[in-house]
Amino acid sequence: MVERRRPERLDQPREVRRVQLPRFDPEAFGRWSEAIARRMGTAHFIVYMTVVIATWFIWNTLAPAHLRFDPYTFTFLTLMLSLQASYAAPLILLAQNRQADRDRLALEEDRRRATAQKADTEYLAREIAALRNAMGEVATRDFLRSELARLAEELDDAAQRRLHRQHRAPGWPVDGDGLDEPRDEVETDSAGDGRTGAGNR
Repeated sequence: MVERRRPERLDQPREVRRVQLPRFDPEAFGRWSEAIARRMGTAHFIVYMTVVIATWFIWNTLAPAHLRFDPYTFTFLTLMLSLQASYAAPLILLAQNRQADRDRLALEEDRRRATAQKADTEYLAREIAALRNAMGEVATRDFLRSELARLAEELDDAAQRRLHRQHRAPGWPVDGDGLDEPRDEVETDSAGDGRTGAGNR
């Protein structure tokens, strides 16, 4: 039974036929390329590659003719080395691009942290300046000690003056304002005229 194709309708757009390529994980492929580029950039890789090439030369030069798989001019070796170089260059470039992306992200993060740290530093500087201004109006410990010492001295002086006044003669009372004045002993008679006791006997 022959399957009939659906007739194309003129009122609908034609579907674009795309080639379905195999899908892969870019992140996994990038990690794989970085691993290869990291191994190719080591001294071990150079030593192993030198040993392989030297063994290739010796085998295809000194081995019996029927065992040589790549005789002189070493065409197959040249093809292998060219193939390796053609794949190594893109892998190294891919690893470098991924490293550049990471460096750019790290640089942006460092710039963001530097900006935040600068803002925090300016904020702390303003707070310290405000605290200095506030501390200029607050009594310090030394100031309080000096004031308390001065008040203690004044209290001691006042107490000594009070004791000194109490030990004086009864004729020298202490007034409320702190001035010492002599007492005038005035005798008044029954008539009301004032005469001193010392002048009228």
